[in-house]
Amino acid sequence: MNVDSLICSRLDRRGIEEIRAGGVDAVTVTCGFWEDAIESLDAVVSWRELADANSDIAQIVASAADMREARAAGRLGIVLGFQNSSFLQGRLGFVEVFADVGVRVAQLTYNIQNDIGGSCYDPHDSGLSRFGAEVVGEMNRTGMVIDLSHVGNRTSLDAVHASSVPVAVTHANIFELVEHPRNKPLEVLRPLVERGGVIGLTTYHNLTRGRIATPELWSEMVARSIDLLGLTAVGIGTDANQRGTDEYREWMRRGRWSRQPQLGASPPPGVAPSERPDWFSGPQDFGRLGAALEARGLGREERELVLGGNWMNFYTRVIDDVREKQMGGVA
Repeated sequence: MNVDSLICSRLDRRGIEEIRAGGVDAVTVTCGFWEDAIESLDAVVSWRELADANSDIAQIVASAADMREARAAGRLGIVLGFQNSSFLQGRLGFVEVFADVGVRVAQLTYNIQNDIGGSCYDPHDSGLSRFGAEVVGEMNRTGMVIDLSHVGNRTSLDAVHASSVPVAVTHANIFELVEHPRNKPLEVLRPLVERGGVIGLTTYHNLTRGRIATPELWSEMVARSIDLLGLTAVGIGTDANQRGTDEYREWMRRGRWSRQPQLGASPPPGVAPSERPDWFSGPQDFGRLGAALEARGLGREERELVLGGNWMNFYTRVIDDVREKQMGGVA
């Protein structure tokens, strides 16, 4: 199984075909960033309709078992996820509601403070709020993956310790290898990994800087990440945005909360922009990641873990096992 743990593309049939051409078997999509509950439900409906209209090549999946079934049927497994918790609108009961309609991944915060905790770009990280701690508990109970990719470091550590099951960073790199506030430091990642968590190393050029310029440099970063965290803790989360428009990027960065320019992960003025790699342009090139790891010297079993096996083991433990145990076997 090849798994991409996060993309932010707004898919159509062409986009699905690109992902499948890269050999990806399951992908977590971004249903929303700043949307409220109704808008988020609309987004879930749209993703369901997309899968229904392309049922020969894709299907919505809600468990690791579903992902394997989709692969066996020759379809891309689409995992529904959100990059913020705005879909809850401060209502704890909405965690279960969205889990019931198939949402399996949610990031606690995006790029600003919310009622759950702080973000990676906040000058002062408040830590996990009391509401946030209850949300973590509900996500654990309903088999929804807790994603810490854009979450502040203090809030991330609080969530790691508050969660009764492993948590994830679906799309980031190690800060000590690429210094960027969106990347995660070892002080967060090591406790996360000790509790069974996984990080999806991103190919996003702004978060890899020169380390994505060539297959050799990228595979070196992966190898060093494995050295620091262990083989079973490392996966891939490209954060791909296939044919994303400037308007869509502005929505990601500013939503409705700001009228000021927001850089997101882009470098600030005075810092040279990072180069987009010519060897990896998106999910359609996922197969090249495996080739780069093979050239680096990773064996077949090692490559299989990094390219998807670690995520499948994580999903099985956090989604399938939890829902079977706590929700009467409904996955």
